Amino acid sequence: MMAEVVNSVVPTRYWHRLDDGRIQCDLCPRLCRINEGQRGLCFVRACEGGQIVLTTYGRSSGFCIDPIEKKPLNHFLPGTAVLSFGTAGCNLTCRYCQNWDMSKSREMDTLADAAAPETIARAAESLGCRSVAFTYNDPIVFLEYAVDVARACRARGVKTVAVTSGYIRPEPRAEFFRWMDAANVDLKAFSERFYHELCSAHLEPVLDTLEYLVRETDVWVELTTLLIPGENDSHEELDAMTRWLREHLGPDVPLHFTAFHPDYKMRDSPSTPASTLNRARAIARENGLRYVYTGNVHDEDGGSTYCHQCGQRLIGRDWYELSEWNLTEGGCCNRCGAVCAGVFGGRPGTWGSRRVPVRLRDFA
Repeated sequence: MMAEVVNSVVPTRYWHRLDDGRIQCDLCPRLCRINEGQRGLCFVRACEGGQIVLTTYGRSSGFCIDPIEKKPLNHFLPGTAVLSFGTAGCNLTCRYCQNWDMSKSREMDTLADAAAPETIARAAESLGCRSVAFTYNDPIVFLEYAVDVARACRARGVKTVAVTSGYIRPEPRAEFFRWMDAANVDLKAFSERFYHELCSAHLEPVLDTLEYLVRETDVWVELTTLLIPGENDSHEELDAMTRWLREHLGPDVPLHFTAFHPDYKMRDSPSTPASTLNRARAIARENGLRYVYTGNVHDEDGGSTYCHQCGQRLIGRDWYELSEWNLTEGGCCNRCGAVCAGVFGGRPGTWGSRRVPVRLRDFA
């Protein structure tokens, strides 16, 4: 079957014309100001015909069925399958990017698959995926496509998940997350220095997004912090960060500390030792966070969910395989009755750790 034909260049709403004739993109705090024919830092939003357009609508770097825990989301429909895809480009410049081949791509040939929003929703439903994840690169830069996919999914009862840095301005943020059911937000560090020097960004807009999501939406939120030795793993920074999270977001937002491996422009930095992840987890729990995980390492204890009241293991995890389930259908501990925060489907899914590439052209 031939690939689906989708118009990849579409107009956008979040921009305005400056007095000097340039166009300012108002999607994210970067506020790129560009002339006709130029592209913003994300590379996928460009000035054409006196307006900002998205150039990657309907185009993907590929589709794959993953376990939801890989996003990572440990409290959102555990054990279920999620249809994952990304496009190209990013509005941050992280020197350690783990998906740099897609997020930093300047080659549209990277986008090998094409699919209309309805095709993606239909494929997810047919494949038994409870959700669709916008991942690999930040869906904020392809907001129009992500929102249209989410609309189509919602009409079919399929959930949507955003894996994002949260670097977005308030007006587009409200539109984007109105259609999302869950999000894993990458809180890269808790210092302005880190965001400025390693990501060419700022910390405050990300914290604003976190507070917005938890306080003003129904989106299920989990956080991930990739710990890089010598950059964002000091006791002082981890203590300040987890105290802020407890005070501003509450105790129930799950936090994933994941291990760094040398990549992209930080190939000379050392990998994160397991001891650093365990130390970070201990600090977070001491500061009142109930659900703290370690990732990118084999650690059953650090990957499992425990009751905050009686300490029973509620969900055992061995990598992405569920090994234990002690929740009632209502999402409570079956020993003491304490509620486990999250979105649970009554029974755990059985997808396991499989990763299955999918051709969307088969569903066009």
